[in-house]
Amino acid sequence: MNTVATRQRWIQLGLGLIAMMAISSPQYVWTLFTKPLMATTSATLADIQWTFTILIVLQTFFSPLQGFLIERFSPKLMIAVGAALSGLGWVLAARVDTLWGIYATYGLFCGLGTGIVYVGIVGLMVRWFPDRRGFAVGIVAAGYGMGAMLSTFPITDMLAASGYRHTLTVFGIVLGLVGVLAALGLRAPRADETLPRAAVNLATAAHDTAPREMLKTPLFWLMFVMMTMMSTGGLMVVANFASFARSFGVADALVFGFAALPFALTFDRITNGLTRPFFGWVSDRIGREKTMAIAFAAEAGAIALLLVFRENAYAFALLSGVVFFAWGEIFSLFPSLLTDTFGTKHATTNYGFLYMAQGVGSLLGGPVAAMIYAAQGSWVPVFSIAIGLDLVTALLAFLVLMPMRRRWLGLDEARHLVGKAALA
Repeated sequence: MNTVATRQRWIQLGLGLIAMMAISSPQYVWTLFTKPLMATTSATLADIQWTFTILIVLQTFFSPLQGFLIERFSPKLMIAVGAALSGLGWVLAARVDTLWGIYATYGLFCGLGTGIVYVGIVGLMVRWFPDRRGFAVGIVAAGYGMGAMLSTFPITDMLAASGYRHTLTVFGIVLGLVGVLAALGLRAPRADETLPRAAVNLATAAHDTAPREMLKTPLFWLMFVMMTMMSTGGLMVVANFASFARSFGVADALVFGFAALPFALTFDRITNGLTRPFFGWVSDRIGREKTMAIAFAAEAGAIALLLVFRENAYAFALLSGVVFFAWGEIFSLFPSLLTDTFGTKHATTNYGFLYMAQGVGSLLGGPVAAMIYAAQGSWVPVFSIAIGLDLVTALLAFLVLMPMRRRWLGLDEARHLVGKAALA
């Protein structure tokens, strides 16, 4: 790969990062708009929160179709359309006064738009960086996880000064325009612009597998179940974080001069972003399955410690950051592993099917955890389930996924043939 091609792929990574940051706000600053939207629509919080559920469901469950459209047409065009839809969702939401209007604007347009951009950019990065796949996907995934940090305070200030309608309109236009401009510079790599093979420590597919064939393999469904389990366990903690902080009596305690809950939420967003390129980089060097086993087991340990020290505000705030650090890496490890296994030609559509696991986790994690708490009157069973899911998934990664993938890639057979040749 020549110098021009090397520079081009880093440019693509930068543009992908910008586009991801531009579409992160609809999900991560949604909570800032719930109160004014409740006042306008005269709806309850539970009714308004269905907007967020619609966004996540559309973002994830439609991702196979979105991936197909991106591969069928230009990635540049489709990702630009996605960014525009995401911004348009905010602009239109500023002009409606009913609950169903919010569902049909913020929920529908932002859900479809962010889904197109997310799977499209991940699909491009796994193709541009076969040698640093985990790191590259981790960088753009971190942009989605942390991008809203840049908009949170300006949006908060504009809400106070000008109201939510003006805020949604201005930021919808700005963020949509930034995403579209970044998307217009994106493209798929040519044959001479990528390395001929992946990093030496990684086992990768020699042939591409189409979605139809991939869905027939037990290997894909093992990955799907594992990602669902990790999403569910993590979201049991993430979705109910504020509730159990209040239940433990540490939400308003001071930590380094700040209230523990907002301090923890800020710290968690940072660690949740940093983990994605970090563990992606680690996995590029020691292998995906080994990294998964380490990270998933670490999350189980962090949640267990969080439970033990739940009444200590400092321990609560700092350990929550470790929990998020050990959870967020699923968004770099799973797409990288999937492409390593089933090839790059259909990477975007293939990941669209796997990304649906995040949608299943979002439906199970938050509501199921709340139901368990309501039935038991304690968060301990919820934490115990999350710890159990993490440990089971860590064991599956090392004991089942690794040997299963080696057989799929023919590595055991290749090693056997090399051994026979050496004896001969």
